[in-house]
Amino acid sequence: MKISSEPQAGGRRADEAAAASELALRALAFISLDEDRLARFIALTGLDASDVRALLGDRHFHLAVLDHLAGDEATLLEFAITESAPPESVGRARRALGGGED
Repeated sequence: MKISSEPQAGGRRADEAAAASELALRALAFISLDEDRLARFIALTGLDASDVRALLGDRHFHLAVLDHLAGDEATLLEFAITESAPPESVGRARRALGGGED
């Protein structure tokens, strides 16, 4: 029996989803650093601080954070600069979390 050292497709997807969730949490931290950005996020999502804390581990919440970021080009570009990452990384992270096309 041959054992492959290559990662399985499911393992790769899990790694991509984990990296996407990590990016979403960094995006949330970025949003939280600015009072106006945070107020806009809270207002648009209808969440409050206790909701956010309870949802930190939720994949759907991570997707919502990335959707919010992708919905404001100026904020998206500022985040990309802060992260030293291309803005497209947010779209890739969305897809890894099941967000479909940009």
